[in-house]
Amino acid sequence: MKRVCDVGAALVLVFACTTRLNAQASSTPEETRPLVLTEAIPLENIKGRFDHFATSGRKLFVSALGNNTVEVIDISGRTLEHTITGVPNPQGVVYAPEANKLFVASSKGKLYIYDGTPFDLITAIDFHGDVDNLRYDAANERVYVGYGDEETAAIGAVDATTNKRIEEEYKLGAHPESFQLETSGPNIYVNLPDLKQIAVINRTTHAITGYSLARTNQHAWLCSTRSRVTWSPRFPAFRTPMTCTMTPRANGFTWQAEKVLSTRFNKRIQTSTSSWPRFLRR
Repeated sequence: MKRVCDVGAALVLVFACTTRLNAQASSTPEETRPLVLTEAIPLENIKGRFDHFATSGRKLFVSALGNNTVEVIDISGRTLEHTITGVPNPQGVVYAPEANKLFVASSKGKLYIYDGTPFDLITAIDFHGDVDNLRYDAANERVYVGYGDEETAAIGAVDATTNKRIEEEYKLGAHPESFQLETSGPNIYVNLPDLKQIAVINRTTHAITGYSLARTNQHAWLCSTRSRVTWSPRFPAFRTPMTCTMTPRANGFTWQAEKVLSTRFNKRIQTSTSSWPRFLRR
């Protein structure tokens, strides 16, 4: 992943307190605190920066990219349980509960597969390119792998039960910086910042449709909720955070942008919504 954040010597776990949320239901927006920091887990020997996270429900898996390790944290005990070494520049990480396996991507071009209990290495698959984002399809027990650059860039697939790469592959023409699987449909939504596009892959027909981003920079995140895709582009010229939503329609897509403005003095958040029918174009 090209964009990562520097972190200190502690991993901060944030938990939502349900009882507190209920108590605050009638409070004003300024006073509402949906997430409450409970504690921090020290990782004093970890150097550099973190990239992706994943969870099994009981364990948190952290790609410590700058340390060339994957840290396994016991969530209930709030302790560092295990450290996986031997993965150069770990990036994407995903856990497959049905197979009890952990998949770790490396920018050096390989996908590493580990047993999910003792964390022994099972095998490594060479994709011959920057292996970055990973997504797990539980229904089909497949791990989708974003990798490569330019002519080698694609999303491939690995069978989580056999640990073998399968023929399913989608050539994209640029590195897939982020992608999400549709939760109740065949689509994969892919962010292609080098092309300034959002690509929509239909896994049933294998059709790939690109939608140009007319006003965005290189970095964005995507999330798929029902039939909507949301991403957050940044505008360097204006330094204004934006949240954009793309909703499928019979004749294509409609898009909506929400601008989030923060006031430096009173720390209040103001939002305004506007429709930009030409923000994206096919």
